[in-house]
Amino acid sequence: RLTGTKSGCGGGGCGACTVMVSRYQPATKTFTHYSANACLLPLCQLHGAAVTTVEGIGSTKTTIHPVQERIAKAHGSQCGFCTPGMVMSMYALLRNKPQPTMEDITQALAGNLCRCTGYRPIVDGCRTFCQVRNSGLINDWKEFLPLDPTQELIFPPELILMAETANPETLTFYGERTTWVSPTSLEELVQLKAKHPKAPLVMGNTNIGPDIKFKGVLHPLIISPSRVKELLLPTFLDELLPFSAGFWVGAGCSLSEVRSLLEKLVPQFPEEKTELLRSLNQQLGNLGNQQIRNVASLGGNIVSAYPNSDLNPVLAAGNCKVSVISSGGRREVPLNQDFFMGFGKTILNPEEIVVSVFIPFTRKGEFVRAFRQAPRKEASFATVSTGMRVFFSEGSRVVQDVSLYYGGMGPTTVSASKTCAAIVAKPWDDETLSKAYDILLDELVLPPSAPGGKVEFRRSLTLSLLFKFHLEVLQKLRETNVIKDEVPEKIWPLPREIQPSLQEFQAVSKDQSAQDPVGRPIMHRSAVGHATGEAVYCDDIPKTDGELFLGLVTSSRAHAKITAVDVSQALQLPGVVDVVTAHDIPGMKFRPMSGQEEELMAETEVECLHVFKYTCLDPHCVRLRSLSKEAIEKSSYYEPRRSIERGNVTEAFEKVDQIYEGEMRMGGQEHFYMETQSMLVVPVGEEMEFDVYVSTQSPSAIQEAVAETLGISSNRVTCHVKRIGGAFGGKVTKTSHLVSITSVAALKTNRAVRCVLERGDDMLITGGRHPVMARYKVQVGFMNDGRIVAADMEYFTNAGNTIDESVLVVEKMLVHMDNVYNIPNLRGRGAACRTNLPSNTAFRGFGVPQGLLMVENMVNDVAVVLGRPADEIREINMYRGPSVTHYKLEFSPENFLRCWDECKLKCDYSARRKAVDQFNQQSRWKKRGMSIIPIKYGVAFAESFLNQAAALVHIYKDGSVLVTHGGTEMGQGIHTKMQQVASRELHIPTWKIYISETSTNTVPNTCPSAASFGTDANGMAVKNACEILYQRLEPVRKKNPNGTWESWVAAAFFGKISLSATGYFRGEDLYMDWEKMEGRPGAYFTFGVSCSEVELDCLTGDYRTLRTDIMVDIGRSVNPSVDIGQIEGAFMQGLGLYTLEELKFSPSGLLYTRGPSQYKIPAVCDVPLRFNVYLLPDSDNPHAIYSSKGIGEPVVFLGSSVFFAIKDAVAAARSDSGLVGPFTFSSPATPERACLACNSQFTQKIPTSKPGSFKPWALNI
Repeated sequence: RLTGTKSGCGGGGCGACTVMVSRYQPATKTFTHYSANACLLPLCQLHGAAVTTVEGIGSTKTTIHPVQERIAKAHGSQCGFCTPGMVMSMYALLRNKPQPTMEDITQALAGNLCRCTGYRPIVDGCRTFCQVRNSGLINDWKEFLPLDPTQELIFPPELILMAETANPETLTFYGERTTWVSPTSLEELVQLKAKHPKAPLVMGNTNIGPDIKFKGVLHPLIISPSRVKELLLPTFLDELLPFSAGFWVGAGCSLSEVRSLLEKLVPQFPEEKTELLRSLNQQLGNLGNQQIRNVASLGGNIVSAYPNSDLNPVLAAGNCKVSVISSGGRREVPLNQDFFMGFGKTILNPEEIVVSVFIPFTRKGEFVRAFRQAPRKEASFATVSTGMRVFFSEGSRVVQDVSLYYGGMGPTTVSASKTCAAIVAKPWDDETLSKAYDILLDELVLPPSAPGGKVEFRRSLTLSLLFKFHLEVLQKLRETNVIKDEVPEKIWPLPREIQPSLQEFQAVSKDQSAQDPVGRPIMHRSAVGHATGEAVYCDDIPKTDGELFLGLVTSSRAHAKITAVDVSQALQLPGVVDVVTAHDIPGMKFRPMSGQEEELMAETEVECLHVFKYTCLDPHCVRLRSLSKEAIEKSSYYEPRRSIERGNVTEAFEKVDQIYEGEMRMGGQEHFYMETQSMLVVPVGEEMEFDVYVSTQSPSAIQEAVAETLGISSNRVTCHVKRIGGAFGGKVTKTSHLVSITSVAALKTNRAVRCVLERGDDMLITGGRHPVMARYKVQVGFMNDGRIVAADMEYFTNAGNTIDESVLVVEKMLVHMDNVYNIPNLRGRGAACRTNLPSNTAFRGFGVPQGLLMVENMVNDVAVVLGRPADEIREINMYRGPSVTHYKLEFSPENFLRCWDECKLKCDYSARRKAVDQFNQQSRWKKRGMSIIPIKYGVAFAESFLNQAAALVHIYKDGSVLVTHGGTEMGQGIHTKMQQVASRELHIPTWKIYISETSTNTVPNTCPSAASFGTDANGMAVKNACEILYQRLEPVRKKNPNGTWESWVAAAFFGKISLSATGYFRGEDLYMDWEKMEGRPGAYFTFGVSCSEVELDCLTGDYRTLRTDIMVDIGRSVNPSVDIGQIEGAFMQGLGLYTLEELKFSPSGLLYTRGPSQYKIPAVCDVPLRFNVYLLPDSDNPHAIYSSKGIGEPVVFLGSSVFFAIKDAVAAARSDSGLVGPFTFSSPATPERACLACNSQFTQKIPTSKPGSFKPWALNI
């Protein structure tokens, strides 16, 4: 059983399933190695290939591979679910290039997503293969295993023998619904296609595979021409002559092979001949990811005819053509505006096969460029792509010929032929192009409700990308002395090279014992297991005899009455054993939540799409509420609504110098934990006992939910959690619902039942971070000296169709609304809006990232109105000296002020701020922005009972120690820290201490691992248990002071001293009294400051984070490497929240963004190019173990420093357009929002459709 390769999305978008495929080439007697996504790789296509999984390159039982070792030792693993994929992407690269460049590494990792680490440590670990030393957290550099290419796995000799001796034969595989045929000759392929014209040709399965998996498309016959040599013939360099018009490339060649060919060809020919080649190569680098490019074919990419294709516009603009064959013969077909007929349709006949593609050389005076804009810089479908070509006669600027093709502007690739006609025979200058923009705007029209949305943005991109082409052509004409005019600035690509970064933390005291691990950067205890694929996750548990799999059937209506349920058709489906409905639940049919009841499965009514309802016939539709605005108008709120006030806001407004009003919206966020919701419920077989294996943050909540659902007592249910592949708040309440339903199925069938959600279903069902709308309407008063004397904030969250923890989220927002500012008159009101969207839930930060964004935006607006720097306004209003919050809690802001000053010093704020302003004065189309943002975050649960914890520690007779505690390991390193605690308290090395799992039969009544309090609470419980045991051993130690640990343990056993102890920590007495508007809702504050600088392309909205510096006060870190990992990961998750991640719902409430191809979380390309993290030295915290502080959640908000840096850059661009003053800028700051907010001459040309005059493609949630 090989379980190292993980399933993260099923669509080739996350890289968790990456493997290496190797093939032998008999003609050249060479081997090819390439990475591929196992989820898209048809087994039938692997005849003759060797597949290497993560287990094949190294394990703890034999020897680990240098890649596995370095990622682990660089602290590049947290939850570990993505790590095997990372390892295999890097391994495949090293098999081809043992000493890669940084560009090679970032390209190789571009298709691998990680939700935990922030990527920096992964890149650092891989960077060691470049022989570059850079990281403060990698201390034992010289101790790395050397990479020895001679010691790698050999290609299986039997496959070599088979390839060299066997006569190729047609392979046919018969499945239940599909037959797979793999011919070996072109003649046979033509015959098959003539006989079965509707049968698809599959080379890389990157198009057909997702259609089959996600759209339910059925193909009775699939033809795989991957063994037809005529489709795979590359161009040989020695065949090309200096006067060749171009060259043919086999249509079956992979995109990686085409790119490699282009890279070899470009240096061999004069620059004037390779214009098209270089543009194609550029686009190939942006198309998909390395795993996709390694299998997707050139021909397949062309005939797929995607509307937003990256290659087709360039191929068409470059006058390429295809050679096709059928039973009727061969013909050549130009790739032009007639070739692409519609969505997924071309001019080719169904039986025709593309054999090869002709790519011409360019002529002197001919220039070709390709541009694209995408939601994420890499591994993302383009929003708009272009291919542009212009030809001038020698020495002239008069246009002889021009081609402009666009992707993303209709159902297929389109030609701007009218615009081209207006340019031909005209001089290439501003006047000609100015007229062309107007013609192009009329020619490429999108209706306001066009699929994909972003209509204004897409239309503006057609103009701005043509403008970019205009500038580049002018530069070329100037370089070739065709024109003497001064030309505008050259728009260089955004910077992309990741620089070495700093991670600074305080070293342990010289007096600390060398054996004491507390305070040291210890590697995650499971890091090597993550990297080798040996770490076991829920779905890796072996199948039991008779085990069933649970699939969920959900509502297709957002609000409807259920009039009947008929399961008869479902029971007739192959493989279906039984159907479970609400009527099968023997116990509670709901889960109590915040004083209300949430149905497990719908019985009479559904209130959102994707409620569990199984079969819904004849639904009676009810009006849909999807937006907070509609809920506000209808007063559709969950009670209680909350408010809090300090001072007298109403009175204060009568005395202030100025009043400003504002409103801001912020979108939600998908958890996108790499391991989807996973669970296995096993009936033990007697007395209604059940074992539950589940990926959850709250084992006791699962135990309770299963017991109450089945109508049994909790002592019959044991919940086991080995580890979790990421959670971020999303595996508490929603998991309880899912496991309750799974347990009903297990009870009804008396068989083990497993439920593992597909990525799309997980995103549809489980909700995420609450979208928020905030108003500070006519209610922000401030003095001309910059002091904010009164502020009135009103928050509305989109809670969804059930209450979940939404009211608690609102409460947390209000408690934190002061952030670090001493505003004497402050009022906050918050409401959770009830809508007909899937219910939202807890997410890392629990409302604070939303609430504080509104506060900091308000402070920014004050600075703009007063014409003063934002950092200055922040400093003027900060708490100083002994302070009191708006809920009457006394605290000292001293450590925060130290963080602020240290961050400004470390990042050289003043000098860089001046440099940014100077850059912006000299650059028209690229702007830089800079922002420094603070946070004061209260750690622990305001609900006091949730702060308790327990632990159980056993010492065995051989001296080994087993620790069990109530926290769950989800990547935050809690087990590693508990190991460190036990090591210190028992005075033994960490290798003697083992933590197996978290289970309810060892530590009962556990509280959720959440609120950044896991280490604080469980650490104290483990400490307590170890202290008890160490105290018990004291008489034995005194009798034998020179004895060993093992001898003391043995003596204790024979002396009848118990070697097992329970530890307990009752937690802080925290509370919040909303009537009195006072309390102590947190145990202490974690402080932090982040400064970020970005560079923005004003024409496309693309940006790069050039540098981020983070200073955090976390007391005395128990484990700096783990804590810095949490800081970096949280920051990147915040960066995604505020700049990248967008949930799109249809007007009927359907979620469009159901996987990594539509929903973009940050990737390697989004990491700040310089990413420095500093832990504040000389800090103490008497409220937590060893004077440490919780760090899991606070830094998420600091990702907003990138948001405000983008807004700063946008403001500079608006200033060039004559626009000054505050402006509305919603989150996330996507390229679309940034570009439109810049208000360039091109966005100004786009007519705006009046809201209400059309049905939008997606709602603005």
